[in-house]
Amino acid sequence: MLAEAALALGVWLQLAAGQEAPGRGAQPSISNAEGDILFLLDSSGSVSYYEFSKVKEFMWDLVRPFSFGPRDVQTSIIHISTTPTMEFPFDRYQSRGGVQQAIRDTQQLMGDTNTGQALSYAKEKFFSNEAGARPEVPKVLVWVTDGFSTDDISEPMQLLKDMGVTVFIVSTGRGNYLELSAAASQPPEKHLHFVDVDDLPIITKELRDAMLDVIQANRLHAVDITSSSFRLMWPKLLSQETGYYSLEYAPTNNLADKRTTQLSGAHTSFTVSNLTPETTYEVALVPESNVHYFPPQTTRVTTLAEEITPAQLLISESGPHSFQVSWAPTPDSVAAYQVLYGPLPGASAQLLEVNGKRNSTVVENLAPNTTYLVTVTAIYRSGKEKSLSAKACTQEEGSKVRHLRFEDMGSNTLKASWDAADGKVLGYRVRCRRQTGPSSLISVSPQIHSVLLTDLPSGTTNKVCVKPMYKNQAGKGLCRMVRMQPATEARGYRHRQRA
Repeated sequence: MLAEAALALGVWLQLAAGQEAPGRGAQPSISNAEGDILFLLDSSGSVSYYEFSKVKEFMWDLVRPFSFGPRDVQTSIIHISTTPTMEFPFDRYQSRGGVQQAIRDTQQLMGDTNTGQALSYAKEKFFSNEAGARPEVPKVLVWVTDGFSTDDISEPMQLLKDMGVTVFIVSTGRGNYLELSAAASQPPEKHLHFVDVDDLPIITKELRDAMLDVIQANRLHAVDITSSSFRLMWPKLLSQETGYYSLEYAPTNNLADKRTTQLSGAHTSFTVSNLTPETTYEVALVPESNVHYFPPQTTRVTTLAEEITPAQLLISESGPHSFQVSWAPTPDSVAAYQVLYGPLPGASAQLLEVNGKRNSTVVENLAPNTTYLVTVTAIYRSGKEKSLSAKACTQEEGSKVRHLRFEDMGSNTLKASWDAADGKVLGYRVRCRRQTGPSSLISVSPQIHSVLLTDLPSGTTNKVCVKPMYKNQAGKGLCRMVRMQPATEARGYRHRQRA
């Protein structure tokens, strides 16, 4: 049960061999969006192959979390070149995989940068059934440009905005700010970005959130998606008096395993839990009312990959008879944690049971100046277990410095003195953090209880800390703030203990 890995006190332990936990970096799907997104892609000869490839990566990262389909998001690309060209119609690709591959397969056309022509062409396609565009859904134009155009853009861009299209502009070159801020939807702080092509990932989330403000649908959708749960939200349709909701959900690959929950008409949200990681669920919300007919609302939600815990352990607040153990992450899929601890060397061990919602506990009644092996085990609701271990050391009894005092020796020099700490001290470390100038660290033998601190300019306030060193760890240090008297003040000495 004990994991083999064990690192020093106070160090965060990572998963073995630096392997990432499954699903790390995974983005939850966005199921409450409906709109047509058109990318105006600079495919002209003014863009290098490298820049073109980076922009394609950015485009995919931008739309990756969206759900695609006739009742969700649709997307297309129009090339800016000598003659504008549509890469594919809006309704051709109805899945993430299809959209991703289509963007990857997009090839640069070269030619002139006739952006104005491309905008006029976009106005036609945005409202064309033949291009797969849908009436009555929000329209979003994302124009990624290096800042140059060989024709006028102001008139066709204004026509697009007058027709209800929301325009976002990303300039990767030296575009004219006044021209581009006038072209983008207002306000420009939300709709216009200037960024180097290598830094496009920096603005991805901010731009996506701004787009979502435009295309977010007022319907059943999922938020707070984890590996084992998600929260459903929907617009208010009923009341406590006018009816109730029937909520049904089942895995897409096993619709026979349908679960049904009845909710009062006052509900507008509900958390679905105890789900399987990395599984797509079909969800239906059926409003039942004797007053009005409301059609069922449906959505599809995919749970995230299961978080692996504990992935990190931290030992802190160590004293002679106790220390605190903390761990992360704390996913909902864990029912409880077990903390096993025992002295090294030795065969005895004790066990603590901790609620699955907690991420720390204090281990008490320990022996001073002793090294312990601590193992935290996550007990998953599925029955699986995962463990991680660390070494922890208790301090010696009375292992702290007392009565730190100073004496002004003149010439910007102080003498720091202290009383000996208890126990088998191996030495002392004296750290001086200067208000001006570099910090210094002095190590002395256990028989020495004073040091000279130099290069402390008059009028400065400096921090001095003395810490005893023991075999397994450092003891408790004592710190004081000390002020060097200005030359105009009377000689003498002031110091104050840090709060």
